[in-house]
Amino acid sequence: MINREDNPEFVNSFLDYSITILNKSPNSVKEYNYDLAMFLKYMKIHFKMTDESDFNKISINDFDVSYLNKITLNDIHAFVSYLATNKDSKKLLDISCSEDNRNKERDFAIITLFLNCGMRLSELVGINIKDIIFSECKMTVIGKGNKERTIYLNKACMSAINAYLNVRPKEGIKYDSKNALFLSERRERISNRTVQYIVKQELLKAGLDITKYSVHKLRHTAATLMYQYGQVDIRALQELLGHASISTTEIYTHVNNEQVRNAVESNPLANM
Repeated sequence: MINREDNPEFVNSFLDYSITILNKSPNSVKEYNYDLAMFLKYMKIHFKMTDESDFNKISINDFDVSYLNKITLNDIHAFVSYLATNKDSKKLLDISCSEDNRNKERDFAIITLFLNCGMRLSELVGINIKDIIFSECKMTVIGKGNKERTIYLNKACMSAINAYLNVRPKEGIKYDSKNALFLSERRERISNRTVQYIVKQELLKAGLDITKYSVHKLRHTAATLMYQYGQVDIRALQELLGHASISTTEIYTHVNNEQVRNAVESNPLANM
């Protein structure tokens, strides 16, 4: 639920436009709201518009739209750098890795895949062991529209998967779940609801706000990191995320689009 009273009017106008004109889902709009709120809170600190350093205590409903014109590419880069060094995802991974419970390997592997691969909830639940090509560090998943795509696994993912497979139950698995990578306590393929519960519990342990974070948010975080730090081509990112339309993928390119504009403007022929 979006609390419109917490937002400046120009943010609410953008969210309304996203819902009515762009036909974005309520979950997507909720994530836009959270990201914009964090960005504006950072800018209030950056421009010394507040003495408060605790993001939870900073109000943005008084953010004057005129200040948006003062934000430069360098300011945006400063915000991205802040996210890179203070990312809540690192805290979430640290908590998942260090906790001590009988499902810690499974739960850590789930969080690791979400944060590194940008996969959907249904895709993670549907993973079969045979879908993973260990020698090539990749796997296939079934996305929207029953479309199959390849996801490449980095060292963190491979390590987490192998650690889980070492302790994954080998006996008493229900017949139709024998191929499933992730199993529940009842030794059957893990359900969407169980994964959502796991993520919620891990967020709580990390001291993160569960009203602002979700499985969908972890996918969004992974996509942002891959685009901004992996120098991934927009078409490659579209393929990786399984987006049917590239316009959906373009929400991750706002910083680099500005860089492209600056590159064009700096052309020595620009002022001829």
